[in-house]
Amino acid sequence: MKIHKPATPVDKVVLVDWIPAFAGMTSILIQNSRYNRQCCIAGMSTRSDIFTTGENKMGQDKDFHLYLLIGQSNMAGRGKVEPEDEEIHPRVFALDKAGDWVPAADPIHFDKPVAAVGPGLTFGKVMADHDPSIRVGLIPCAAGGSPVSVWNNRGRWEQTNSRPYVDAIERAGIAMKHGVLKGILWHQGESDSNENDAALYEDRLVTLISTLRRELGVPDAPFIAATLGDFVVENHPEAQTVNEALGRIPQRMKYTACVDSGGLEHNGDNVHFGTESARELGRRYAEAIESLDI
Repeated sequence: MKIHKPATPVDKVVLVDWIPAFAGMTSILIQNSRYNRQCCIAGMSTRSDIFTTGENKMGQDKDFHLYLLIGQSNMAGRGKVEPEDEEIHPRVFALDKAGDWVPAADPIHFDKPVAAVGPGLTFGKVMADHDPSIRVGLIPCAAGGSPVSVWNNRGRWEQTNSRPYVDAIERAGIAMKHGVLKGILWHQGESDSNENDAALYEDRLVTLISTLRRELGVPDAPFIAATLGDFVVENHPEAQTVNEALGRIPQRMKYTACVDSGGLEHNGDNVHFGTESARELGRRYAEAIESLDI
């Protein structure tokens, strides 16, 4: 498993001695002005060659739980980054744009320069806290503004200069060399809340879930969606049709759930979740995935 320094300058990265609290593990001590703190990235193999060569020859780790984060801007996150969102959890990592594992801190997405706080990081921290024996790897692949049709037809999305579906499959493949895919988180639908697309949303999403599971080779991968914010429905009546479609997905597909985003607030633009609401959505995703009987 590759571990690279965060994108911001790191003052010092030091391989430190074995720590009894993490028996059988080694830690990296990071001193980083971005976080203004010291933290131990624990859970790596004791083999020092991982850090000198950047390569973990041990291959896939069943205790490295991977989650694919897909959809549009509310999954990527547009909440204001606060100090809490820059705090590193010692067992939560993100696959960066270059395909390297880095300690996870918001923004973990990079779809647009405005990427900020979304639900993914809080979700990862909650999952790690609930099981001290695992590490969590987040695979950020959301593309702001993208409709579900772009995900289904493997098309290019000009707003992000990317191919959302193709990129997600490729990045998941990189991640799955190191860990085990434990779930897919989806937040999308604002771009389909119109007269032409809302009525087609349910079938399009069912198709996407089936295709993702087949191409990832994980037919029982949990798929967790979430409804669009109340503020979106207030301004776009067709969003209610999309929300109803999202709510029916568990009736049509095994190992799926739909999180209710009711009561969450926007960041001032009537489109995107604010910082605390994005964190709360992450907690709701975690609760939903843990409720599935798999």
